[in-house]
Amino acid sequence: MFKCKKCNSIDKFELMFNPNYKGSKSFSVEYTKNNDVKISVDGYTFIPDLTFMNNHAVCRYCGNINCWDYQ
Repeated sequence: MFKCKKCNSIDKFELMFNPNYKGSKSFSVEYTKNNDVKISVDGYTFIPDLTFMNNHAVCRYCGNINCWDYQ
């Protein structure tokens, strides 16, 4: 899990999409056997890390980006 350094909320990976995103926004979350989070967006699957979160994930509670730390 990741925690927002601005508002201290814990991200549940309900990521907000960029308004300019043209995909269908098909989003799912599952866990690997190692208990890592695996996210799929429009057929692209990845395991997020801190770099990804700070470059792409917007906090759904306070709207900040580049604000994540490991929980």
